Amino acid sequence: MNLPHDNVVPFRDSEKSKKEQVANMFDQIAFRYDFLNRFLSGGIDQGWRRKAIRELTPIQPKKILDVATGTGDLAIMAMKILKPDTIIGIDISEGMLGLGRKKIAKLLLNKQIELFSGDSEAIKFPAGSFDAVTVAFGVRNFANLRLGLQEMLRVMRPGGKLVVLEFSKPKQTIFRSFYNLYMRVVTPGLGRLISKNKEAYQYLNDSVRRFPEGNDFITIMNEVGYTATYLKTLTGGICTIYCGTKSNT
Repeated sequence: MNLPHDNVVPFRDSEKSKKEQVANMFDQIAFRYDFLNRFLSGGIDQGWRRKAIRELTPIQPKKILDVATGTGDLAIMAMKILKPDTIIGIDISEGMLGLGRKKIAKLLLNKQIELFSGDSEAIKFPAGSFDAVTVAFGVRNFANLRLGLQEMLRVMRPGGKLVVLEFSKPKQTIFRSFYNLYMRVVTPGLGRLISKNKEAYQYLNDSVRRFPEGNDFITIMNEVGYTATYLKTLTGGICTIYCGTKSNT
């Protein structure tokens, strides 16, 4: 069953599927993606990633799948913090993957981190292949959120853990008003100025507004089959960590 969020697309006049539009959008902005992440968040996004990765510390995963890996930011940081044997990253944007592979090669991490073209809704690995799955700022882009969550659950071993890091909306009234202005006006404007692509950052605002955040997302995780689910809000609610485990039974 599709959710309203699944219908939010970057280019409203395009006849292409959401998946094709998202891949095209990220191919277009890949060359400025890392810079804009740091710039638009004031560097806070790196701290968010660290906190998300540390949710996996108790299980000490040896093999991790990073879905919607982009340029590999989370995969690289997870390798440094958790020191697993292997991290596999998948993404539908070849433009982002190309930049990620260059970063990984520069850090001499080619043997530990591999990036592949891959679809979150049809993950090309057998059931139970990974100890943990991570997604940073990617589940909003799934064309079918439930199917993506089901696939990630399938490829985890029993007892494995999913960690999702995603944007959310702050609840405090004054902060929320400032945040809404920033996301609606400032972010698309800067995106157009720096990456020459206003649509990508307008889509960021639209997809965050329509995303089933907080307990709504936890409910979907539970319905899909995750257990021991919980969430942690960050920076006044601008970002949220969601976690769930694959049952041992």
